[in-house]
Amino acid sequence: MAGNPTVFLLMVSGQIESAEFPEFDDIYCRYCWVYGQDWVITSGLEDGITQVTKKSQDDRKLFVWNFPLEVTFKSTNPHGWPQLVVSAYGQDAFGRDVVRGYSSVHIPITPGQHTRTLPMFVPESTSKLQKFVSWFLGRRPEYVDPKVVAQGEGREVTRVRSQGKVRVSFNVVTKDMKKLGYDTTPTDAGASTQPAATGIIPGAS
Repeated sequence: MAGNPTVFLLMVSGQIESAEFPEFDDIYCRYCWVYGQDWVITSGLEDGITQVTKKSQDDRKLFVWNFPLEVTFKSTNPHGWPQLVVSAYGQDAFGRDVVRGYSSVHIPITPGQHTRTLPMFVPESTSKLQKFVSWFLGRRPEYVDPKVVAQGEGREVTRVRSQGKVRVSFNVVTKDMKKLGYDTTPTDAGASTQPAATGIIPGAS
């Protein structure tokens, strides 16, 4: 049995490192993993929340968390490859928690160290009246379940606005993928290692 595995493992460690939201202060993040029905978390947390941090006083104006991520998945096939969903929150002028941005990114498929910069966005009201009412009542548009960010269904009817970005690092290790017929090693290591360190999520602009 040891020579014929039926599942493979995906082991991920890393950090939610920092963020840029120049217009705001006192930001914290929530995160969760979204994955297909054939995937199971065998160790680590499915979701979590960072500490609140203030904007740095230097020219970078960074929010720094260096919040650890650590999780291990097992699966029988790569369909539904896990994604990390990050939601940033802060307080408005009345002390109410409001969303500052959502984003998601797939865990890199190539083993090794990777860094991703996630463009964040917030939902917007569809009319000026709704914008005024939401501002007046302190009920800004937000998703009931942030996991919708990692799913395509229903997203096409949502109006959003870009706002800020979050930097995340991953250390990826896989086990038994090649034995099950899945080869995730780069075909040209020299050409593939550099983009892995500085890329952003596919399709983002």
